[in-house]
Amino acid sequence: MSQPNIQPDQYNTLLEQKKEQIEAQFERFSIPSIESFESPKTAYRMRIEFRVWHEGDDINYVMFTPGSRHEHTNITQCPMASEIIQQHMFELLALIKPNEMLKHKLFQIDFLSTLSGELLISLLYHKALDDEWLSAAQTLQEALRKCSSAGQKVSLIGRARKTKIVLDKDYVIEKMQIDQSEMIYQQVENSFTQPNAQVCKKMLHWALDVTQGQSGDLVELYCGNGNFSLPLARNFNNVVATEISKTSVNSAQYNIKENNIDNVTILRMSSEEFSQALQGVRSFRRLREKNIDLTDYDFSTVLVDPPRAGLDGETVKQIANYDNIVYISCNPATLQLNLLVLCETHKIDRFAIFDQFPYTDHLEVGVFLTRK
Repeated sequence: MSQPNIQPDQYNTLLEQKKEQIEAQFERFSIPSIESFESPKTAYRMRIEFRVWHEGDDINYVMFTPGSRHEHTNITQCPMASEIIQQHMFELLALIKPNEMLKHKLFQIDFLSTLSGELLISLLYHKALDDEWLSAAQTLQEALRKCSSAGQKVSLIGRARKTKIVLDKDYVIEKMQIDQSEMIYQQVENSFTQPNAQVCKKMLHWALDVTQGQSGDLVELYCGNGNFSLPLARNFNNVVATEISKTSVNSAQYNIKENNIDNVTILRMSSEEFSQALQGVRSFRRLREKNIDLTDYDFSTVLVDPPRAGLDGETVKQIANYDNIVYISCNPATLQLNLLVLCETHKIDRFAIFDQFPYTDHLEVGVFLTRK
């Protein structure tokens, strides 16, 4: 991995520069005043991956020189990692170093943490994992739990080619306070979750605010584990959300149950398939099995949170059919291209930036559009 240059005393200046860049980039759209949401200056990354470098009997976390697979610098501190990751990452290495079974062929360590104090650690190997490894890993997990203020909330996973060994569980449970309501989210190892939980909370508050008072039903494409779908359910009669990842769909179903929400339906469909179903181009067994007739819904608002590639042309045409559009973008460049089409039928009412990745060029953008 590579690390940004953490400069807390420069944070506000750097964020203002990002805002100015966005203002210039979207000048042609006559956007309203930008709402800016900052990140904590340190300890903001809830998930992070480290490559492990072996030097004789020693191992270290390293970051590679850009463009090189060998030239590297040892990581001796990681102020961007969450507090619970910082508390455990070097203690973990100290416990692994004297144990040849745990150390041999270890090439990467992944951490997934929560604001609610849970930590999941994945050890990745270029070797087969056997019963001897499992015994050593169980001892390691107990040692981590004994020296941890998080106690039983620290769990380990071993990964190798076509192998995944779960010592306790392969997920963490996040708890967030969103507008006086606690939201519970299952977040599974090796699946997408928001990396900056404090900024994620601000994104959810913003999405709730821009959709406050809307009528009808909400449809969400690319819903993941229900990150937006679940809190937004309070603003709509019904929510129908689609996601292609089976793991994320299962987590979303778990989260619906844990949050006692009864007006959200999750469909395992791509955005293209959902568009075809809405238009009656194709019928889907998945809809028939759930006894879902999409014509029964009054979809007034759509929320999209696409990958960096943005929305394909057909999906852009599809979402233009809704009166209100909430577009969460992790790539302003592809957002800009999509807005060229969407602004033919809609106008931008709200525009926000969310600093998910401080000290880097990356920025999340939220846009709320209404039909002209």
